[in-house]
Amino acid sequence: MGMNLAGTAQNYRERLGKDARLTARVVLGVLVAANLVAAAALFRPWGGSPEQLQQQLSALRGQVQQTRVTAQRLNTLVRTVEKTRAEADQFLETNFLDRRAAYSAVLGELTSLAEKSGMKARDHSFAAESIEGSDTLGLMTITGNYEGTYADLIQLVNAIDRSPRFLTIERLQAAPLQAQGSLIVSMRLNAFIRGEAGPQ
Repeated sequence: MGMNLAGTAQNYRERLGKDARLTARVVLGVLVAANLVAAAALFRPWGGSPEQLQQQLSALRGQVQQTRVTAQRLNTLVRTVEKTRAEADQFLETNFLDRRAAYSAVLGELTSLAEKSGMKARDHSFAAESIEGSDTLGLMTITGNYEGTYADLIQLVNAIDRSPRFLTIERLQAAPLQAQGSLIVSMRLNAFIRGEAGPQ
């Protein structure tokens, strides 16, 4: 029994010795590998040689500069778009009549221009339709009848052409009356309107 215990202890010591030597070898191998990695990093950086790193740095600087130029162009484009949008909004405000007040505004404008030109305004009729592709813009058609001389008619046409209401003459018909030098004039005009369609 004593000999068996002694043999067992001897075997255990031998196994421990083998395990210790194996562990020492593993640790030694790890240390050698770490030293090799450190040496490689010291003599040859992971990013490449100094020349390669310099080339990469130059390329990165070029990309940064190109990005800055692109950003400046985009900023300029954004400012241009914003300016154009503001000008378009201003154009709509100035030249497109508000739908709710368009009829009375155009009627008052045409009556006033006719009187200043020497023409006699008779009657007017109105119709409005939406512009395709827009929910807020429309086209108003005005048909007006007037009476006056040829010279008065020329003045009226010129006055309409200069009107801030952005009126355009689509059709004009004139016929002489029995009274010498007088004309009966039928005129069809268009005006742009803005605002959602609804009951007038």
